[in-house]
Amino acid sequence: MTAYVIGHLQEAAPHAEIAEYIERITGTFEPYGGRFLVHGAQHEVKEGGWPGHVVVIFFPSVAQAQAWWDSPAYQEIAPLRSRHIDGDIILVPGVPEGYDAAATAQTIRKGLQAE
Repeated sequence: MTAYVIGHLQEAAPHAEIAEYIERITGTFEPYGGRFLVHGAQHEVKEGGWPGHVVVIFFPSVAQAQAWWDSPAYQEIAPLRSRHIDGDIILVPGVPEGYDAAATAQTIRKGLQAE
C-alpha cells in the first residue's frame, strides 16, 4: 500500500540551512522510492485556515517511508529544517487498490442501526 509523508510547515525567514536541506532532501528519499508530489506550490484554502506551506512526498509503501524517515541520511539533514521551521509532519498510508468510500459509509450506517 502506498504511503505519504505530509508536512504542514509554517512560514520561516530565509536561512542557508534551509537551502541546504532543500538541496539534499531528494537524495535522501529517492533510494526508498520517494518523490515529491507537492513542494513549493501555493495552495488555496477552501475551508478553515492553513497558514504556511504544504509538502507531500509519495512512497511505494509505509515501510519504505518509515525507512526513509529513520535513515541516517535523512536524520543527518532533518535538524537543518527543524531548527528554523516549525510545523507538523505525518506519515499516512494510502487507500488500497479498489477502495470504495461507499463501503465505509455502509459500515458506519450498520453501526448506527446497531445502537
